[in-house]
Parts: sequence; C-alpha cells; structure tokens
Amino acid sequence: MNLVIGYMIGALAVYSVIPTMLIRLFGVGVYRKGDGGRLIALTFDDGPDPLYTSQLLDLLQRYGISSTFFVLGSSAERHPELIKRMHREGHLIGIHNYEHKANALMTPKRVMRQLSRSVEAVERITGVKPEFYRPPWGVINIFDFLLLRRFRFILWSIIVGDWSSRGGKHKIKSRLESKLKDGAVIVLHDSGQTLGADQDAPSHMLQALEEFVREALAKGYSFLRVDEKMKLEVKAKQHKRGYYRRILAYLWHKSDEIFHHCFGVKPIRHANPPFFLYRVRRYLGGDLELADQSTLRRGDQVMELHFNNAMLVRLVSESRSLVQVAVQMLQMVRQALPYMAEILAQDPRYSEVKAIYGITMIHRGAERLGFTVMNLPEGWFSTLTRMYLRAQLSAIHPEGRLRLKGKQDVLIPKLVVLSVQALKQQYPISTEENERECSCLS
Repeated sequence: MNLVIGYMIGALAVYSVIPTMLIRLFGVGVYRKGDGGRLIALTFDDGPDPLYTSQLLDLLQRYGISSTFFVLGSSAERHPELIKRMHREGHLIGIHNYEHKANALMTPKRVMRQLSRSVEAVERITGVKPEFYRPPWGVINIFDFLLLRRFRFILWSIIVGDWSSRGGKHKIKSRLESKLKDGAVIVLHDSGQTLGADQDAPSHMLQALEEFVREALAKGYSFLRVDEKMKLEVKAKQHKRGYYRRILAYLWHKSDEIFHHCFGVKPIRHANPPFFLYRVRRYLGGDLELADQSTLRRGDQVMELHFNNAMLVRLVSESRSLVQVAVQMLQMVRQALPYMAEILAQDPRYSEVKAIYGITMIHRGAERLGFTVMNLPEGWFSTLTRMYLRAQLSAIHPEGRLRLKGKQDVLIPKLVVLSVQALKQQYPISTEENERECSCLS
C-alpha cells in the first residue's frame, strides 16, 4: 500500500508539481514580470462577471488604462456583451480555461479541449483569436509545455489574495503598495464565483484598485496591456544592447590601432580610406601546397593581410546579407591586388616574400582570383580563431549576433593564400613602372 502511495505521489510530482515549480519559481517558458521601467501590467482573471466586470471597465475607462483579461470561455459565452466591450475599449483578451479547473487534475486531451472551447468562444464574439493564456491558479501539467507553440503563457509578479473578503480594501491596497516594483505584472480577480473565492471579494478589489491606480499614476507609473508592455521591453533591451555594442566596437577599433602600431601593420593605399592593411612576417604553419604548384614552407616570408575594421563596419552594416558582403569584398581584393604587387616589387625588404596570406570567414570567390582556400588545421588555434572572428563580426555589425544566427556552418574561418609568383604573373610590374611609382610615392 505504501509503495502504491509512493508511486502516486511520484507520478503527481512529475505530472504537475515539478512543471508548476519550473514556471512559478524559475519562469520557464512564461512571462511573469518585466526587466524594469515604470511600467505595470494589470491583469484580471475569472471573468467576465455581470456585476463587477462592468464596474471594473468603468474604472479603467476613467483613468484611460488598458489592461489584460484572462476570461473563462463559459462566462464569455454567457456575457458576450462584456467581451465585446473589453475588445471595443482596447483591452487585451486572453483566456483561462473554459471552466475554472486545474490542469493538474485533467488529462492533456481535456486541457486542450478546455482551451479550444475558450478560444472559439472569444473568437466568435470578437473576431480575434486569443494568443495569451493563464492556467487557473497558475498550475500546469507536464504536457502543457507543448502548448507553448500555440500560446504565450502569462503568470504574475504580484498576487495579493484579493479573492478573499477578509481584510477588505486595506489589505489589498497595502499588499499592492508593498510588493510594487518596476515592470510588475499584477493579477487581480473581477469575479467571486470560482472555487475558494468570496462572492463579494471583487467589490473590495475595485475600491483598493482605484486608490492604487490614482497614486501609481501620480508617481509616474504607466499601465499597459501585457502585449504592449512586452514589446516596449524588447525595444528597450535592443537599445541597451546597441549601446553596449557601440562601446564594444569602439574598444575593438582602439585595440586594432594599438595592434597595428605595435606590430607594424601598414595600409595598402588602393583606396581612401584603405580597406586592407598588411605586415610582413615569417610563416609559422605547416607546408602548404598552393594552386600554382608552389609550396609555402615554415619560415618563409609572407605578406599577412588584415581588414580595416572601420571600413568593414560600414560595408557589413550597408549590406543585406553576408553573400553581398562577400561579393563586394571580392571586388575590393581584385582592386587591391595590383597595389600589393607594386609594394612587393618596389621595396627590396620584401624581395623574399613568398605569398600573400590571410585568415577570414568571408572567403567566397577567392579561388577565382588565384587564391588557395583551405581549412585551418584542427586544434586550439583554429578554435580560438573561430571564436575571435565570430566575436569580431558580432561586434562590428549593428545587429550583432542576430546576423550570425543560423549561419554557424557557413561562417568558418579559412586560410587564403596566393603565391607572389602567381601575383606577379597576373600583375607584372616593369622596371620603368617601378621607378614611376616610386617617384609618385616619394
């Protein structure tokens, strides 16, 4: 017998207790409060009620407040005129169940039936299909997580026990004031007809609410529908992220300047301002077989290419896609290659340079210019390079990580290498041209 009871308790925990704790305590899959700002969402459960909901709508109209109602489908069918008024006066209508029953005590099929009937009732009256849902008592079962594909679950950050008449309006108002924080979602009840509620409780709620609203407005709070509040908070987050991203981009550019100064990175004067920079150094990797059959070996000198990140910011921000970025960059590389050939031909210090070398995630079409494109050898360097370049693209692009989302398999850093021999064949520089260019640059 004890074993059976233990199994039943365990099954109940898995079916309802643990899922309910996940949404109530940790907010998994639900919206229950905002991130700040003097914004309040008033929400009302269990209506519409023929006596109290009309009084509540009058109160909200007096103060010009939009709110959110989570209605029972059965009550909506009995009082369609109140649902029509809610809709007409600009309130958001979400749903409770069709009847005020706990999801923990129903099968998934019965829960779905309850929601479907509520949705149908509201849509039949208003012509709008509800998208927001609050389970009665904030209790769910494990299968309700599947409903997240269809509904946005809304809970609360402030609950004051207004379903009870005990303590009257003073208890409700004092609890509202003591618990109020920026971004609050408040749950109140405009019906006293459900299990455990006192029938006259909404009368005390209405008295307390009017005083609370008056004082909150005087303190600079704004009352919004849940959906409007959520949209404003998303915009505020995006603005905040944009501010931090601008700081990050600024610091990134400054670190570039320091790197360029310390390691002798110079501009290639093919454009004003230049898009590419370079430095000459020893190649430290393994042997690379290039497209022209030559071999780049460890210790050979290479011209290492770098992007001018200020120009890259402009290019990426003005482009609709990474494909468009790649096309424009290919054109810029084609324009810069003759200047690279001139630099190598003019400066005797670069007479031993064997190849032009770079690492980039934007390498589409490089083979058409004679570059050999190959994967970085697997290891810590490849991993760190991938992280660095993705962080760089995230920092320089206004949409940051959004532009990277879904492109993880495309944005893979590659080695791009062009032998100097192949470069000179494509862009031969005569001695006479050398002297002329030198005189122009001096």
